[in-house]
Amino acid sequence: MDGDHITTLCTPVMVVDVDIVKRNAEKMRERWTKLGVTLRPHMKTHKTLSCIVVSTLAEASFYADHGYDDILYAYSVPFDKVERCAVLAERLSLFQVLLDHRDALEELRKSPLTDGGVWHVWLKLDCDNGRAGVLHSEPEALRLAQAISESEGVELVGVYAHCGNTYGCRGAEQIHAVAQETTTLVLQFMEKLKAVGISCKSSIGSTPSCSQPISDMAKLSEVHPGNYVFFDVQQSVIGSCSLEDVAVRVLSRVIGHSPHRNQLLLDCGWSALSLDGAGKLPTGYAVIEGHPDLRLLSMTQEHGRVEPLSGQLDYSQYPLGTLLTIIPYHACATAMMHPVYYIHSEGRLMGKWTPTRGW
Repeated sequence: MDGDHITTLCTPVMVVDVDIVKRNAEKMRERWTKLGVTLRPHMKTHKTLSCIVVSTLAEASFYADHGYDDILYAYSVPFDKVERCAVLAERLSLFQVLLDHRDALEELRKSPLTDGGVWHVWLKLDCDNGRAGVLHSEPEALRLAQAISESEGVELVGVYAHCGNTYGCRGAEQIHAVAQETTTLVLQFMEKLKAVGISCKSSIGSTPSCSQPISDMAKLSEVHPGNYVFFDVQQSVIGSCSLEDVAVRVLSRVIGHSPHRNQLLLDCGWSALSLDGAGKLPTGYAVIEGHPDLRLLSMTQEHGRVEPLSGQLDYSQYPLGTLLTIIPYHACATAMMHPVYYIHSEGRLMGKWTPTRGW
């Protein structure tokens, strides 16, 4: 297979341009190195082989098995998974958990680590981002931070905020506004901690904010973007990147003609792409590369229906078996649909990556 062209693959299939991945990764690394801020990549998108942040314990175990020793499990501590967290905390030099509620802290207190081990904890702060976290303006946020720092067997490592509301932005100006608000609120909270004698790290994330940073973000300890390694159509619409920066494609073939509906039928359904992006693009659920006149109108589990934006389809241009290249709206969701990612350089296959799955 190695060396063959990606067009020889059976479809539907997800392919990743390794040259674009490397370029995206290096660009982000250089940006934050210059700003003097630690880059802690979020691995939820690519899930394949520094310090990292993950969304599931399956991801944490996968990376631990491959030599990563500084892992932040950035998901409010699930009570049914405390024992699994403890195994990783006792195995790794620095396995860190996140919480935003006193009950979660109490759960850790009831599960002390062996041999004098310490739970390394980040406080999740909601800076009006509409995600998880204790609200920054609530007195309980400071009280919870104090409770963590004063608990035996527990260490407050840092304050973590995710400005996921940047995903509603359109353009750099709007991204900057959200990033500024989140950064300011985090830094203000850090001053509150300092005033009561608590010193710890600060971290914010989201691919838009970390792709279009504001100067005050240089005052943070860490940032934690994730999608930037692959990027996608959504990020290009937001203003994080251009379509040329998107490393992921889904290859699909025409398997049917429906002239009575003025449509093509593809072998790419939602099980190969996801339903993310519905109603958000003039071209439907994704962008069909090289065919700006086509729209991915709808999908069933295994089929996609394509129609022209206007006029009648010229079926002679799309004989059965025609290969179409689809740029996903949301790479994270699309990646979850595939058991294998085929890696290529300039269209020539170089191997495959097998992602981890589960929770």
